[in-house]
Amino acid sequence: MTADLAAADVDRQENIEALTIADAQFDVVVCSHVLEHVDDARALGELRRVLRDRGIVICMVPIIEGWDATYEDASVRSPATRDLHFGQHDHVRFYGQDFRARLGAAGFRVDEFTATGPLCVKYGLLRGEKVFVCTKIDAGLA
Repeated sequence: MTADLAAADVDRQENIEALTIADAQFDVVVCSHVLEHVDDARALGELRRVLRDRGIVICMVPIIEGWDATYEDASVRSPATRDLHFGQHDHVRFYGQDFRARLGAAGFRVDEFTATGPLCVKYGLLRGEKVFVCTKIDAGLA
């Protein structure tokens, strides 16, 4: 199943911050370059909710590894200033190394992989892109 808020060529129109999908429906969700556009805490909570026990989210975001902290500023609202600050008119942040902690705080164990030359060619990944594999952990362990 595919889902998007605005795209017409998907199976469902969904807002990742407030999914209309019942709890524990999926074993795997792919969330590619979405979290930088939305309230990521709400979105990660929704993704966790719709996953079955030990389900995984495969996640990719723009991340600057040289930054300790994510750069976000809610006062940056216009498309032109968002482009200047976040590299794209509809982004609301650039993630730093703390992205992993955000994933952990949402109740996920995080494993990560870096796209290398052969994998970039095989899977259409960006060179050096981080792929985060986030496994839903028991609420008592989060």
